[in-house]
Amino acid sequence: MDKVSIIGLDLAKLVFQVHGADAVGRVVVRKQLRRSELLRFLGALEPCVVAMEACGSAHYWGREIARLGHDVRLIAPAYVKPFVKRQKNDAADAEAICEAAQRPSMRFVAVKSEERQAAALVFRTRDLLVRQRTQTINALRSHLAEFGMIAPKGPASIAALAARLGEPGEKLPIEARIMLEVLADTISTLEGRIAQLDAEIGRRAREDETARRLMTIPGVGPITATAMAALAPPTDIFRRGRDFAAWLGLTPLQKSTGGKQRLGRISKMGERTLRRLLIIGASAVVSHTARRGAQPGTWLARMLATKPRMLIVVALANKMARTVWALMAKGEDYRAPAAA
Repeated sequence: MDKVSIIGLDLAKLVFQVHGADAVGRVVVRKQLRRSELLRFLGALEPCVVAMEACGSAHYWGREIARLGHDVRLIAPAYVKPFVKRQKNDAADAEAICEAAQRPSMRFVAVKSEERQAAALVFRTRDLLVRQRTQTINALRSHLAEFGMIAPKGPASIAALAARLGEPGEKLPIEARIMLEVLADTISTLEGRIAQLDAEIGRRAREDETARRLMTIPGVGPITATAMAALAPPTDIFRRGRDFAAWLGLTPLQKSTGGKQRLGRISKMGERTLRRLLIIGASAVVSHTARRGAQPGTWLARMLATKPRMLIVVALANKMARTVWALMAKGEDYRAPAAA
């Protein structure tokens, strides 16, 4: 077999597809490998570039393959799709990955360490539990509304609504009461679990130096600060804060042609959790400033006077992202800008 210069690897649970090419791009190897055969096959090759899509289990395989001496490159699936020829199958995907990895201008995803992936679990778990709590609350509300029992909006009113289930004056069928109590108990359990995770995130925020610096930014609390420290890639892969904000998906989509610039909504690319946390924090800052009044001459005061609220929230989230990058890159604390 000729010397393999680059390999496109299509990941799966059990069967992996390999597409290898030499230095000039000629196909050298095409084959399927079982999970137990993959590392043995790659270990027998001379060090080369191994490219994969940045999908589930990609970081694990990236670490394992890098230990064999290969140069691992992860590519976002959206950048691989244009290289797929006609049919969509594992062999075509592996070839497309190999082709995409050879482009000089291709952007790659940094392989995460086990520690960084472990640090991100607390946020993934909390998001899952919060979604489950919201679903259960909506189910409890809708079922009780069928029996004429309603409550004000918000999770805070659910405790009073659940307490009414045990009151003798409420005429609920016994079959419905049993199921509704199951939902109420599930909500209570989820709230306890979420409170435990919030306490763990607060502890990490107090102990992490980067998180403590980020919490000096208005609108950035313990959850956002700790998430930034755990989920954001190294700052040195971005040239400036604007690139970091673009990676988070907080910059407008461009549909420009013929010298005419057309900007649309934000791209919503990149890390969804961090983008959502920044927008929530920015919304809190805008609401607080709108109630108390902005300092005259500041950027936020000028925006509040002329722009819609949601546009201001997203613009402020963009500014917060650039500030986060600057603090993480330079190791400084936040300094509020002076009014014009």
